[in-house]
Amino acid sequence: MTNAAHLRALLSQGLVQAPGAADPLTARLVRQAGFDAVYMTGFGVTAARLGMPDLGLLTQTEMADAARNMVRAAGIPVIADADNGYGGPSNVERTVHEYIQADVAALHLEDQTSPKRCGQLAGVHLMEDFRAARHIAAAVDARGDHDLLIIGRTDALGVEGLDVALERARRYRDSGADLLFIDGVKTLAQAEAIGTKLEGPKVIALITGTEAASLTIDDARDLGYSIVLHPLDALFAATAAAASALATLRSTGFSNAAASFSYDEFMKVVDLAHHQRMDDTYGS
Repeated sequence: MTNAAHLRALLSQGLVQAPGAADPLTARLVRQAGFDAVYMTGFGVTAARLGMPDLGLLTQTEMADAARNMVRAAGIPVIADADNGYGGPSNVERTVHEYIQADVAALHLEDQTSPKRCGQLAGVHLMEDFRAARHIAAAVDARGDHDLLIIGRTDALGVEGLDVALERARRYRDSGADLLFIDGVKTLAQAEAIGTKLEGPKVIALITGTEAASLTIDDARDLGYSIVLHPLDALFAATAAAASALATLRSTGFSNAAASFSYDEFMKVVDLAHHQRMDDTYGS
């Protein structure tokens, strides 16, 4: 079974909760925590690979490579950021093919012009809605008979308001998107309005530090959301822990990081035992 088919099966059973991961190691932690899916966040991948903000700095090749490595490590379906498709219809087609080859379960395409940026930031510029709709149609056509889920994302909420965002999302649904995703939700009122006014399967991203992040999973389910993304929780927690450990090391000359996570525990995360078994069985 492909990861896409697995995700479709999960969605048929109810809401899917997908924490964000910036790298394969975090994706492993998501699986080991008991989640059924993981979200490859472009914000996180950009930070992990470049140490820079999400301003459209990564190429399609870099993002596809990040997705491929995450899928290998995760062991659960990966829902992947595909930005705006990285160009015109042929670029969108190539992006879909690359993500299918990587065994990504779902990808979302957004309607920002290049260079795109994180949907939570100011300065977002939208492409024409008809052009974005054609990109969605191109992605659906490129998918063919594969189970890959196409998520139509709009960033219009923070630029032109809720009504325009809803109108764009519906247009992407009419172009063949399997799920709809209005990004930039910051308040509970926005989350509730989208849940009640946008028909069909939909995705919400709950961003750490916003009022919307207090939305419970039961509430999201009741509002009709199919997928809840938590893009930044693990990234921010890991960054805070690393910064604290390094500050302690710098000021005192030693760190208590091992007290919270031992070497042996870390080896379990990266599955050293599997590789030891391989070496014992097949090594020289």
